[in-house]
Amino acid sequence: MSSSAVTTSATADRIRRSALHLFAKHGYEATGIREVARDAGLSLSTLYHYIESKEDLLLDIIRTSMSELRAAAQESLANSETPAERLAGLVRGHVTVHGRMRLDAIVSDTELRSLSEAERKGAVKLRDRYEQQWQEVIDEGVAANDFYVTDPKLVRLALLQMCTGVAYWYSPAGDRALPHIADAFADLALLMVGYVDPARTESEARAR
Repeated sequence: MSSSAVTTSATADRIRRSALHLFAKHGYEATGIREVARDAGLSLSTLYHYIESKEDLLLDIIRTSMSELRAAAQESLANSETPAERLAGLVRGHVTVHGRMRLDAIVSDTELRSLSEAERKGAVKLRDRYEQQWQEVIDEGVAANDFYVTDPKLVRLALLQMCTGVAYWYSPAGDRALPHIADAFADLALLMVGYVDPARTESEARAR
């Protein structure tokens, strides 16, 4: 995206929200730039004062979503010591971002294919670097005999798909708060990698 592609202002934010809503509802290809302008309450000429193309809006949505995920990952990795803590932190961060930014996550997940080849390659690199952090944590857990999995790559794909799916069904009006869901998914992730908490094992042994 060029430096002037999407400027920062209340009007630019309104344009982005309109594009996000329309891309999520109708799809990127089925949404025309005139529809974005109309939804934002702007003329087409005014819209182009803030953006250069429809693709700039999609790229901004994808990059913002990816940036939020990477920031959450960095924070969780910096505040954890063991592979289990790191994996649980990655899961909580991913679920929280996808629950808080549902439409961004859905558009980023479904419309990456709609970017031009050059922009898509750049976005895929960002995604791959993020997913590599997950892979490194899983591999670390396997090497430390904390995780017991036969196919670490497949486990990574399954965990990411599970966590990304939250964006498609979570609702703030639902009967489960987002932090509760994030904690529950972290527990599920540790079960999936065969992690056994030593403290819990010791406590259960004493109880016998």
